Amino acid sequence: MKRNGAVLVAVMLIATLAAVAYAAETQKGTIKGVDIKAGTITFCPEGTTDNMMLKADKSIDLGMVKPDTKAEVTVDKGMVKGIKEIKKPRKAPVGC
Repeated sequence: MKRNGAVLVAVMLIATLAAVAYAAETQKGTIKGVDIKAGTITFCPEGTTDNMMLKADKSIDLGMVKPDTKAEVTVDKGMVKGIKEIKKPRKAPVGC
């Protein structure tokens, strides 16, 4: 009985690790350029100076993406699945 439990725990651990390895990754950074014809963006992750050329999923409207935009990019298996612009925080009003 204890052996079955140990095997079950091991299988669940392996399945969890596999799911994490293939999960989409989200990175913050700056979109440096957009090539609508090629369906790609040039992205510089936060904290680096390296530009990455990423292929965008067909569901993303690259016409709405502007260069020099701070964004959060979701990448899954080398393909951009989502782009969310990071808005600058509003300044609080001064006074009463």
